[in-house]
Amino acid sequence: MAAVSFKHVRKVFGETVSIPSLDLDIRDGEFVCLLGPSGCGKTTTLRMLAGLEQPTSGAIHIGGTEVQELPPAKRDIAMVFQSYALYPHLTVAQNIVYPLKKRGVPKQEWPAMLNNIAQLLQLEPLLERKPKQLSGGQQQRVALGRALIRKPKVFLLDEPLSNLDAKLRAHMRAELIELHQRMGTTTVYVTHDQLEAMTMSTRIAVMNGGVLQQFGTPDEIYYRPANQFVAGFIGTPAMSLIDGDLQRDDTGFSLHAGGVTVRLPHAALRADASGEVCVGIRPEDIVLGRGTLSARIKVVEPTGHESIVLMDCGGASLCTRIASDVPLAAELRAGQSVPFEITLARLHIFSRQSGQRMNRDDTNVTSIKRTRDAA
Repeated sequence: MAAVSFKHVRKVFGETVSIPSLDLDIRDGEFVCLLGPSGCGKTTTLRMLAGLEQPTSGAIHIGGTEVQELPPAKRDIAMVFQSYALYPHLTVAQNIVYPLKKRGVPKQEWPAMLNNIAQLLQLEPLLERKPKQLSGGQQQRVALGRALIRKPKVFLLDEPLSNLDAKLRAHMRAELIELHQRMGTTTVYVTHDQLEAMTMSTRIAVMNGGVLQQFGTPDEIYYRPANQFVAGFIGTPAMSLIDGDLQRDDTGFSLHAGGVTVRLPHAALRADASGEVCVGIRPEDIVLGRGTLSARIKVVEPTGHESIVLMDCGGASLCTRIASDVPLAAELRAGQSVPFEITLARLHIFSRQSGQRMNRDDTNVTSIKRTRDAA
C-alpha cells in the first residue's frame, strides 16, 4: 500500500489545457473517487497516475517515490479498465495469472496465488471457462482478479461498472466495498456516477473543467458543497438552485428569492456575504403540507417508496420528495397549489459571481446529518 500525491500537475494536449494545475493528496489505504462530468479531467488524471499519459509539468508520487518519469510497469500499480480487456483465447485462470507470467513470478507459486484470488472473488467454478462464456459481472471479477493477484501498491479503476445493468452495478458496488475493506489497498476510482462515489469512497475529488472543485468525505461534499457546481452535481434528485438577492443589516440578512423574503441570522453566513446570490435547497429540506409558503405542482413522479414532486414557486423551480405512506402523497396532482415550508438552517447560499459558498459552516457535519436523519 502507498499514499499518492499530485503536486502542481499540469496536462496540455496541443493547445488544449486539460488539467491547469492539480494538487491532490490521497492517504495510504484510502478509497478515493475522481468524480465529475465527461471531459472534467478525471480519466486524464488516472492515466497520468498509471503512466499512460505524461504530465506536461508537475510531480506525481506513489509511496513517496516520484514516478512521472517511470514507465507503467515500474510504478507497482494495477489497473482495471471499463472494457475489462480480457484475453478471449485464454481461460479465466490463464487471464488471472497472466501478470505473474509477465513479471517473472516462479510458476510453482501461481496455483496458491490463483486459489487465493479465486476464493476471494468467488471464481472457483469458472476457472476453466473462456470470457465469452461469462456474464458481465463475472468478466468484471476476472478483471479485478487479474489486477489483484499482483498485490499492487495502488489499485486504479476506470469506470469499471458502467457497462453493467443497474442491478448488477449495485451488486458489484457492494463487492468492491467489501474487497477494499478486506485488502486495504489504496484505490483510485474514476466515475461520473455520483451514487458510486457516495457509497464507496473514503473521500471524493469532484472535478470540473480540469479543476479540483472539492475534496472531502461524502458527507462533507453533500452537506457542505464548496461551490455552486458541487451543490448542483451531487444529490439525487438534484438540489434546487434559485437566483436571489442578499442584503445585510444590523440584525441579520434579508434573502429575496423565488418571490419570497426570509430572514437569516448573522451567524448563518459569512460577514462578507451580500449581493447577488444563488440559493440551494435539498429536496429533503422542503416539507409539503404545512407552512406559510405556497407552490404550484408541475409534475409528480412516483418511484415506489416515495414520490418526487416538481413545483413552481414565484417562477422558481423547486424539487422535493414525499414518502408514499404519507396520506398527502396520494392527493398530490399536477396543477394544484400546496403549502410548504423550508428548513432555513439548511439553506445553501452561493455567490452568483464566484459560485463560492457563503455559509459560515461552524456546525459539525455529523451533527447536521444526525439531526436531518432524526427529522
